[in-house]
Amino acid sequence: MKALEIRAGKTALAHIRAHGLQAQDIAVLPAAAGGPKGLILQALDQWLFGEWLPAAPRVRTLIGASIGAWRMAAASHADPAAAFRRLGDLYCAQTYTARPGPQEVTSIIKQLLQEFIGGHEQEIAHQPLHRLQVLAMRGRGWLAAPGSRLGTRAGFAAAGLANLASRARLARHMDRMVIGDLRDPLYWLKAKFDNFDTHFSSLTPDNLASALLASGTLPLIMQPVTRIAHAPNGQYWDGGMIDYHLALPYSRLTAGEEGALVLYPHFTDHIVPGWLDKPLPWRRAGRGENRDWLDNVIMLSPSADFVRSLPRSKLPDRKDFSHYGLQHDLRARNWKIAIAESERLRDEFAAFADNPDPARILPF
Repeated sequence: MKALEIRAGKTALAHIRAHGLQAQDIAVLPAAAGGPKGLILQALDQWLFGEWLPAAPRVRTLIGASIGAWRMAAASHADPAAAFRRLGDLYCAQTYTARPGPQEVTSIIKQLLQEFIGGHEQEIAHQPLHRLQVLAMRGRGWLAAPGSRLGTRAGFAAAGLANLASRARLARHMDRMVIGDLRDPLYWLKAKFDNFDTHFSSLTPDNLASALLASGTLPLIMQPVTRIAHAPNGQYWDGGMIDYHLALPYSRLTAGEEGALVLYPHFTDHIVPGWLDKPLPWRRAGRGENRDWLDNVIMLSPSADFVRSLPRSKLPDRKDFSHYGLQHDLRARNWKIAIAESERLRDEFAAFADNPDPARILPF
């Protein structure tokens, strides 16, 4: 049984066939939103950022939304392996009352982030080589200043209906915010590529916590973030609303530099553009007019057999909070079992990186 599936676009596959795969080739690492699902990548993340990539130091863009942004913040610590372990422990340790409201959830997540990054803000924001980019969503239209929980519900209902018609219409309700390292030119992202207005703001030690909080602020479940230093005022929510699995124009990199591959450790075998696109299977990256965006991407994901071997035959996810209820210890135990199993993903990719076999690579 293979634990890991490896997919690659045509440019990445041709590169691997001709040259193999070296850490020096990797220019960008995206990280998806998805809550507890991101925990399944812990051992792989620790090896990638703690051993493989540092052996070939170069400037790299780390870009993420929600738990993905938190993972990339862990990667930007001076000791990334310890930071990923701390993030996993803190995430598993969350406990809530039977019916938590937005204030309770927001308070607990703020405390989690404080324990995760507190005292490490300088090393994360000024990492010598990593260029951390945090994705968030800023509301516009009815979501610009909804004023009440009812207004927020109405705003997201309108956004959902708009998205059913097209992502272009969703752009009337939401702006993409990139709060990141300004040392990174991000030429491949700054030229307009979809209908969303994209704003770029500086990531600094004094706004890191609020940026990470905004990136993971679940609509209606948490209170919106209303102020991020150095960023425009507004109502901020989860970056996954627009960029759930980060369907971005990565192939633009190949026109600008050598060694411009994208390595995407992911928890599933497909890329969903926005959170509202989850029930819309025809909205998948790599199709239609943007099918070339993934040409230089190598994506790693757990196999179906691997997922079936986990507790409850599934990845950890947010529904587990409801399933386990107040059985916090049981939920945390099963999540930690899944995290331990992630060592199989790490070991298979380490073996592949050492001796790449193109026959193992699947298409998108």
